[in-house]
Amino acid sequence: VRPVERGLIERLGKYRKFADSGFHWIIPAIDRMVKVDITENMMEIDTQEIITEDNLNAKVDLVVYYKVIEEEGAVKKSVYKVSDFEPQITRLAQTTARNVIGTFKFVDVNSKRDKLNKDIAIILKKETASWGVEILRVELKEIIPPKEVQDTMNQVIQAENTKRAAIDFATATETKADGEKRAVIKRAEGDKQMKILIAEGAAKAYDLVNKHFKGNAQLLKKLEV
Repeated sequence: VRPVERGLIERLGKYRKFADSGFHWIIPAIDRMVKVDITENMMEIDTQEIITEDNLNAKVDLVVYYKVIEEEGAVKKSVYKVSDFEPQITRLAQTTARNVIGTFKFVDVNSKRDKLNKDIAIILKKETASWGVEILRVELKEIIPPKEVQDTMNQVIQAENTKRAAIDFATATETKADGEKRAVIKRAEGDKQMKILIAEGAAKAYDLVNKHFKGNAQLLKKLEV
């Protein structure tokens, strides 16, 4: 028995003992060993149409991850309590998905996948507990709406993208205009300050001329020349 397997040894059609990984003696024609894979397995559920609460036919792809619990009791259940548990899980997953998704509107189905995955997994775990099988997780791979709904969704997405582009352009234009406005104001303030400084300089110069050259215009003219 390989490390990824567990075995059940039957003698003359009756369960005899549990076979862990390793070597085991059996008597041909009298003993029979049933081996069970205990590793994690993935099961893809065929695409099915599910009617949502708002009466839309959505196509849903589902994946179920499961494993047989390696303890003796669980391995015995997987063989003796259920007939070929894999197709049973498939049918159960399909039915559960229809029941759970059917209570949601399509827009919620598409946006609440995590919740749907958990809800479906919880139900599957409960239903398969007596089979010695553990449901590890469930994933909704793809949810495809009817074509007309898909076309409408694409139009909505395109309109939203156009709206965002228009808002971005308007914001950029406003920012540019605001920058230009601030630049004009800065230039005007600079011109104003420059004129004030020139005027103040001229006034100080006038005061100095009056102070030092009052009554001596000839000397002032000579210095100017």
